[in-house]
Amino acid sequence: MENYNCIIRLDTTASSVFEALTNGIPCWWTEMFSGHSNKDGDLFTIRFGDSIYKTMRVAELIHQSKVVWYVEDSLIAIPGLGNQTEWIGTSIVWEIVKKENYTEVHLTHIGLLPTIECYDICSDGWRQFIASLKQYLETGEGTPFVQAG
Repeated sequence: MENYNCIIRLDTTASSVFEALTNGIPCWWTEMFSGHSNKDGDLFTIRFGDSIYKTMRVAELIHQSKVVWYVEDSLIAIPGLGNQTEWIGTSIVWEIVKKENYTEVHLTHIGLLPTIECYDICSDGWRQFIASLKQYLETGEGTPFVQAG
């Protein structure tokens, strides 16, 4: 089985991508962000309303090249989803590849396999927020999750 992965072509610099993945998470993923995400060992939590959250530790940072997050805690409290903690113990790997006129980002979510229950929901989520990351990096305005109310 293959881990969830995708490659994104971005009309921006590797430095801008690294900045978005370390200091700009609320600008493209979710405004419900707490903690720190710009140093090895940092811990941060992202939330999507009251019933979905992920707490991640920065496992590796290589300036303008790689960002790795390890999911320490997670809850996806969606009705009908039996295993709501499937992200725990997975890793999210962002590899930043400088090209001549653009930057590629290779995203691999290690442990997000087609055989796990939340795969379709989570893959859709990744597609949504990767599009937001691309928009943020290319226009300055992402479409992160915003708490209603």
